Amino acid sequence: MDRLTGMGVFVAAVDEGSFAAAARRFGLSAAMAGKYVSAIEAELNARLLQRTTRRLSLTDIGQVYYERCKRILEAYDEANREASDAHGTARGVLRIAAPVTFGAMHLGDVLAKYLEEHPHVNIEVSLSDRYVDLLETGVDVAIRIGRLPDSGLVARRLAPCRMVICASPGYLKRHGTPRNPGDLRQAPRLTFSEAVSVGDWTLVDTKLRAHVISGPCRMAANNTQMLLAAALAGAGIVYGPTFVFGEQIARGKLVELLPEYHTSELTIQAVYPSARHMPLKVRHLLDYLAAALGDEPPWDHVTPQRTLRVRGSQGEPKRAGR
Repeated sequence: MDRLTGMGVFVAAVDEGSFAAAARRFGLSAAMAGKYVSAIEAELNARLLQRTTRRLSLTDIGQVYYERCKRILEAYDEANREASDAHGTARGVLRIAAPVTFGAMHLGDVLAKYLEEHPHVNIEVSLSDRYVDLLETGVDVAIRIGRLPDSGLVARRLAPCRMVICASPGYLKRHGTPRNPGDLRQAPRLTFSEAVSVGDWTLVDTKLRAHVISGPCRMAANNTQMLLAAALAGAGIVYGPTFVFGEQIARGKLVELLPEYHTSELTIQAVYPSARHMPLKVRHLLDYLAAALGDEPPWDHVTPQRTLRVRGSQGEPKRAGR
């Protein structure tokens, strides 16, 4: 019998807990799967599995053999991937995890073009604002924004994530335009509830002095697209990334506030398990994302409305920033 198939059936039987499940993985009968393992045991003159009517369990020798076989099969799969990559064709299923709003607003178009250029790759995308374990979930690449916790993952910078404070012209007409950070402390603030420091906004002036805007929030949500809709409707002042709010600022539907103050700048990064023996489908995706986003990502290319003027609550004209 084919030794590699025999090792594969043995490992599958241990992983799945039965010969029947292993047989389904290889398109065999349960009896044939058992014969593969029995042939290995006969060749080794050693029992690898204890069999009962209800379960399979490894012997001490079987445990060592299982671990060795698993490494051999992984190396075999890796060799096949490398040989396939040598032909220059990316293949297989590419599993991507990304934050909800960023993925929904900016990944669809990029991934559509990637698929067009890589016809032998299929993509599965999982959108969530919570970190996922790449190894546990089988994710190839995760898009993450902000400071990364220490881990064994490899990170590649894709683009800057610039932050902005803004409000709708209608809101500013009713309540006036804030002229300094202190004016924000009494304003109805719209905040992202999944932020590291929920409700805390930090502005830095030209003398590098930090101004922390904290306190109660008028509305908190775990989705920035919802905050965008609320800000456009005039519910209050919002703080968030330009990849969410930049386009509406450019259209004049939102007004950037206190542009002379600097806000935090985060980083959009791709993280993946290892740079060693990276599948071609992953390598091409990383290059594609870096080229599509870059130091000046598309959402920061828009031309801001620099001369927009709104009237404050007392009727005086005020400069509304950009």
